[in-house]
Amino acid sequence: MAADYTRIHRLLKLLTLIQGGKGWTSQRLARECNVTQRTIYRDLKMLQGAGIPYFYDEPTGGYSIRRDFFLPPVQLTLDESLALSALAEHVGGQEQVPFTNAAAKAICKIRGLLPDDLRQSLEQSEKHLSIQLAAAMPPESSRDVYDAVRLALERRRTLRCRYESLGKESNNHEFLFNPYALFFNQRAWYVVGHHDGHRATRCLKLSRFTSLQPTDVPYDPPRDFSLSGHLGNAWRMIRGDKSYDVELRIDADFSETIADTHWHATQEVTWNKDQSITFRCRVDGLDEIVWWVMSMGPHCVVRKPAELARRVKKLAGEIVRQYDNPHPPHRSRADKTTRRGGLTRLPETSRNKKPRRRG
Repeated sequence: MAADYTRIHRLLKLLTLIQGGKGWTSQRLARECNVTQRTIYRDLKMLQGAGIPYFYDEPTGGYSIRRDFFLPPVQLTLDESLALSALAEHVGGQEQVPFTNAAAKAICKIRGLLPDDLRQSLEQSEKHLSIQLAAAMPPESSRDVYDAVRLALERRRTLRCRYESLGKESNNHEFLFNPYALFFNQRAWYVVGHHDGHRATRCLKLSRFTSLQPTDVPYDPPRDFSLSGHLGNAWRMIRGDKSYDVELRIDADFSETIADTHWHATQEVTWNKDQSITFRCRVDGLDEIVWWVMSMGPHCVVRKPAELARRVKKLAGEIVRQYDNPHPPHRSRADKTTRRGGLTRLPETSRNKKPRRRG
């Protein structure tokens, strides 16, 4: 029974993929369903036996379903309708995740197809439900960049870019970029792809692009690329070169709050007799988790690794010195860039200023 149950779900997934998208080859379908190509061929034969008119479409290079074939409309439950409505209207409609406001229009269409009794129940339930996510940057700040990256992903065309980095790297050097994936994390949109200037896969924040131009240069993403594989065991999204086993002691004032939240895929929590907890995880890199540890102040002590403990101690010392010195030196970032309608561009003073002659 379990095997049949799994196959039914896989068949429905195959049908949805083939009907809803183009270019679904047997290889892509096998990777998406985590099975072999031989299994996919058996599943396709079963769909054929059920009278579903699929065929191999030469122009798209994948399987398709005849356009005059439609599945019967999906019958939604109240819970399913409420979940869709909450995500579409509270998250998409309010653009808590930028560029998803079209979801509000989509749910209006779905709502119109619901039976009257279900629609009335949904309207009553919605009055008592709300979703509030962490505030994100206004969508206008990078809408043009988002559209350009999305189009490049669709057409598999290289982008010519300039980007404002936050570290010590040189800013605004032109480079070619092949995008592999768009993803939203916490408060902003990011794109992962190959950065020819660094000759490596990099994760870039959309709002920091200062110039973005499409090209006619085609590219193919690596067959083995996946976003989860790229992120690995990063605390959030910046994967370091080295893995660390982290162990923290969090006192009773913060223990329940920390223990009640899923922070990382590898986390383990052990309760101690004094109501403190021991928090363990394995992360790739320390650049992100160090700030999470710092956010708990004196309520968290790093037991290992020693490198993380040293970094926390160093940052804490710098904070103390900031308050010891009532007038710390002002730090400014030189060569900042500005946005000017449409795609972001370098300011005129940076782009056209001639070098001063000396001597």
